[in-house]
Amino acid sequence: MNWIVSLFSGSGVGPTVLYLSIAIFAGLLLGKLKIKGVSLGITWVLFVGILLSALGISLNADMLHVVKEFGLILFVAAVGIQVGPGFFKSFKSGGLKLNLLAIAIVALGVLTTILIAKFSGESLAVMAGVYTGAITNTPGMSAAQQTIVELGIGSADTIASGYAVAYPLAVVGLIATCLLLRPICRIDMKKEPYMESVEQESSVRAVSQSSNKIRLIPIFVIIALGILIGSIPISVGMAAPVKLGLAGGPLVMALLVSWLGVKKHWFDVSFTESQGVAMLREVGIALFLAAVGLSAGGSFVKTIAGGGYIWILYGVIITMLPELIVAIFARLALHLNYYTIMGMIGGATTDPPVLAFANTIAPEGSKMPNTGYATVYPLSMFLRIFTAQFLVLLAA
Repeated sequence: MNWIVSLFSGSGVGPTVLYLSIAIFAGLLLGKLKIKGVSLGITWVLFVGILLSALGISLNADMLHVVKEFGLILFVAAVGIQVGPGFFKSFKSGGLKLNLLAIAIVALGVLTTILIAKFSGESLAVMAGVYTGAITNTPGMSAAQQTIVELGIGSADTIASGYAVAYPLAVVGLIATCLLLRPICRIDMKKEPYMESVEQESSVRAVSQSSNKIRLIPIFVIIALGILIGSIPISVGMAAPVKLGLAGGPLVMALLVSWLGVKKHWFDVSFTESQGVAMLREVGIALFLAAVGLSAGGSFVKTIAGGGYIWILYGVIITMLPELIVAIFARLALHLNYYTIMGMIGGATTDPPVLAFANTIAPEGSKMPNTGYATVYPLSMFLRIFTAQFLVLLAA
């Protein structure tokens, strides 16, 4: 039985892949659980990984780092491919207004984080982790980790712990924001329009297996060029330059290639909407969350025991306050549709569970939540990556 002991207690390739697989399949199973219609979904993968790590499982840190970064790259590249064709078109149909609102949400979130750090005495480097968890943005967390390591001002695990502490209630808090908007703005759900005046339908055509193999080529070209772009330093007059990084670079490249690819007929829209791209996205985020959890579980427990539970409160404030302020303005001053606002809230915080919740309460056939989400998601992703690094740079 020594081989079983060595498999479960080693730190080589076999044990690493084994525990990654356990974290992913157990997390996905738990993600099917719903409490009053609310589910944490794939985020359970992160918490299963944290649990396994907290129980004393020690794996090769370098291997987990590679898996984490590669998973994140696959995720953002797939997201960019999916939303690219519609992103630039959205600015012709009210997209500018929604994106300005999303920018306001991001700016208020950063301001709230800075004020909490100032009055609580917490380091901005620590609050960068809480900030990324409060807005459920994993690429932003990764960018903050890279920056904090490059500057040598703290531990990447501290960022991950802040993220993991703030994330669960962030999902609940964003949904609660959508619900609070109803009584505050006196929204009558029976009278709320749920269809856009003009909705364009797109047909998803079947993609043959042979063409799927060919289409792996543009995906990995996107990734290679994206990593190059993400490595370019951008001077902002602070302690270090900011970068698009391993998340932002592939996302930018995927958006451009996807948009141009459909426009120039290099490939049709069925590629961007294919199940293969969707699978790539889900595999990528699952690998990322599992690797983060398995590498941060020990420090997560120490953080909570050492008083880090207060980060939960900070996270709730960062999650709900900016979104409520902007959502109330969008409704009362701009008279935006409630379903569109919910989608915009989900997109501005890059939070799929909010979109899923909005779609469950929207009448069948409504695409307004999806429109609001997809319109602001790409720009919000860029801003979240940059602002996470910005908070760390302020701490330097």
